[in-house]
Amino acid sequence: MIKYFCIIGSVVLGSFTYMLNDKTGYFYYEPIPDQIKEELFQTSFKNATEISIDDLVLVHILHIGFDNQVHKGRLIVNKKIANDIIEIFEKLYLYNYKLEKVELVSEYDYDDNLSMINNNTSAFNYRYIEGTKRLSNHSYGLAIDINPLYNPFVYNVGGKQVISPSIGSKYADRTIHFEHKIDENDLAYKEFIKHGFTWGGSWNNKKDYQHFEKEV
Repeated sequence: MIKYFCIIGSVVLGSFTYMLNDKTGYFYYEPIPDQIKEELFQTSFKNATEISIDDLVLVHILHIGFDNQVHKGRLIVNKKIANDIIEIFEKLYLYNYKLEKVELVSEYDYDDNLSMINNNTSAFNYRYIEGTKRLSNHSYGLAIDINPLYNPFVYNVGGKQVISPSIGSKYADRTIHFEHKIDENDLAYKEFIKHGFTWGGSWNNKKDYQHFEKEV
């Protein structure tokens, strides 16, 4: 059984000290900065008609890395779920839940596979669902992938199993125990479900163990 320990007090990050429960201190969101807007409009998002840049916000969080150190993280999400995301990630942080990386997918040239290979927790990415021509809920900022290397997307094409990312194949067997596995006993699972999200690991025809999304 994985145990989570609640951190009490404050944390020193660089030359600043943040109170862990102070959302005005570090857990907050803001409109998408101009620099990020410019980057997005140089991608396929420039042709998007389904969602406006004004529907999105930039969320700032703190998280505990696999190195047990405190790190800054950023996520782009739909403004309709911004408060949910802040509350969830604050809870994960307070209970020392490990997230290896929380970076914008622009750090990986908007390549979802590369982001997953690097075990990057991310949200918005204007892209199609893998293996389809349908836009992912990530395109609307309404979905998030948590520690994706350890929680791969498993589906079938023509009777053949596909695991994404492929280097996460050893984590596709959910009957075995390993660190960072999301299941119904996992803190991230419990927090996302509590906030009205659904989990890709509970889907019938495919299993996306990293994935949480919310209808709004």
